[in-house]
Amino acid sequence: MRSLSSRGRQAVLGFSAVLLAAGLLTGCGTADSGLRREAARQLQARVLEVTQASSQNNPVAALKALEGLEAELEAAQADGRISEERRRSITTIATAVRADLNEAIAAQKAAADKAAEEERIAKESAAAQASAPAVETPAPAPAPAPEGSNSKRDNAGKGKGN
Repeated sequence: MRSLSSRGRQAVLGFSAVLLAAGLLTGCGTADSGLRREAARQLQARVLEVTQASSQNNPVAALKALEGLEAELEAAQADGRISEERRRSITTIATAVRADLNEAIAAQKAAADKAAEEERIAKESAAAQASAPAVETPAPAPAPAPEGSNSKRDNAGKGKGN
C-alpha cells in the first residue's frame, strides 16, 4: 500500500470524485447519451454528496454516498432511465473511486492504530516510572587527607604563645 500524506489523500479523493462526476455528466440528458434528464439530476445529486464528503476528508461518508449513488444507478437502469452501457461506464468509475476511498479509510485506521499504540506505550512508560522506587544518591564521602600529612604536626608551634 502506498503511503500518502493527509493532503495527498485529499487530493486523490477529490480527483476520484471529479472523475466520477465527469463520467456521469458527459453527455447528460441528451437523447443519445443513454441517460434521461431526470435520472441525470438524481445521479448528479448523489455525485455531489460523494464529492463533498471527499473534499471534507471524510472517506466513510463518501463511501456511504457512493453506495447511494450505485443504488440509484441500479434503480435508474432497471426503470430504463439509463442505458446498460452508460451504467457500466459510471460503475467502472465508481469502482475506482471506491478503491481510493477504501485506501483512505485503511490509511486513517492505520494512523489511528499507530497513535493509539504510541499512547499506550507512553502510558505504560509513565506508569513504570511512577511505580519504580526512588533511588537515593548517597552523599559523597569526604575526601581523605593527603598521605603523609599530620594535622597536629603541621600546626605545631603555631599555637598560642609560640
